[in-house]
Amino acid sequence: MSTAAGHVPVAVIGGGQAGLSVSWYLGEAGIDHVVLEAQTPVHAWADTRWDNFTLVTPNWHCKLPGYAYEGDDPDGFMTRDQVVEWLDGWLHTFTPPILTHTRVTRLRPMASGGFELSLKTAQGDESMTCDHAVVATGGYPVPVLPPWAGSLDTTVSQIHSEQYRNADQLPEGAVLVVGTGQSGAQIAEDLHLAGRQVHLAVGSAPRVARFYRGRDCMTWLSDMGLYDKAAPEYPGGKAAIEKTNHYVTGRDGGRDIDLRRFASEGMRLYGTLSDGKDVTLAFEPSLGEALDRADSVYNSICADIDAHIEREGITAPPASRYTPVWEPDAETTELDLAAHGVTSIVWAIGYRPDYRWIEASAFDGAGRPMQNRGVTGVEGLTFIGLPWMHTWGSGRFLGIDRDAKHIAATIIDDLQHQSALEPSALRASAHRRLAVAR
Repeated sequence: MSTAAGHVPVAVIGGGQAGLSVSWYLGEAGIDHVVLEAQTPVHAWADTRWDNFTLVTPNWHCKLPGYAYEGDDPDGFMTRDQVVEWLDGWLHTFTPPILTHTRVTRLRPMASGGFELSLKTAQGDESMTCDHAVVATGGYPVPVLPPWAGSLDTTVSQIHSEQYRNADQLPEGAVLVVGTGQSGAQIAEDLHLAGRQVHLAVGSAPRVARFYRGRDCMTWLSDMGLYDKAAPEYPGGKAAIEKTNHYVTGRDGGRDIDLRRFASEGMRLYGTLSDGKDVTLAFEPSLGEALDRADSVYNSICADIDAHIEREGITAPPASRYTPVWEPDAETTELDLAAHGVTSIVWAIGYRPDYRWIEASAFDGAGRPMQNRGVTGVEGLTFIGLPWMHTWGSGRFLGIDRDAKHIAATIIDDLQHQSALEPSALRASAHRRLAVAR
């Protein structure tokens, strides 16, 4: 048998922190399994973050199975390199059964139960079977570009946000950043601080204060239980869930990202980018509305924190509200890239799912997994690491441990009820340790 061929009770597909967290719990329970990683463990942290990247969540949020941040700055924000070092420390605390450079190209349910996996390895094409498959390849792995990006002038350099590293990587000249989610807003700030002329197409993402009334806003929100609320119970429902990509930064100890302030310092702001050809781009007249909406969310979160402070009788500095420091005089709906010296575009408009390699009826019309806490209607098929898989913390360091524990307990429970696997006293004891509230 080659390194990958054969049968294993559980195959975890993806060796990022989510997949390895499930592996940690399976290993504790003595469950035979394998982690299949297309590259190397947790490689994305070093390979797809820009040089000045920092976490936007406080360091104390960083918790993984058997491991938590224990540095001297729990309320600070680790840089990219510090996160890589922290994760490397975790990987030295256990030995996951991982096969690197092993890409799963097909997952197919078998009539007899379980799954057949097609693999591309250094040795060539191989296959293996498993009873349970845990998909841990990330929520949205495919970068999104507009369909007309290819019709723009070829002299304009185009990259996706996952390819951005620093300002010096781009050609001399002005830069257009498209999108103001967490990545787009922070990349625009990075370029602005580097002295580049930045043009920014502002989307619908909201924003949040970094610090408010003496503490980090995300620490307040955690105390208020918002990171623990299950998706169906989250205030505001699905519409609110889809607007939780608030832009803020942990850079230089953490601060607000205020696009209005950037504009007062020379950054050029536009509404949603809607079309483009050659060197001409068209924007919706939505800038003022987008800025007002983002500020409204900012202030509403502050109001929620105020209510929590009053309800709990907490002593804190006085309340305040954000007031705009800049207003657009008029909406600019067209940009001539050549006339304004724009030589490069950074697309920060997100990612999309791509589960075409999974031949199972587990997806909705948009290609997203239909799941409840990671468990699908396809027997033996689960997911981990999806945004809002269970709570706002899912997909983040704060919620991965809990989600992985639940998935592992679900698998262990199923395996112990299969006649082919006699539950030993060791496994039964491990299952009791891994019990989670259903």
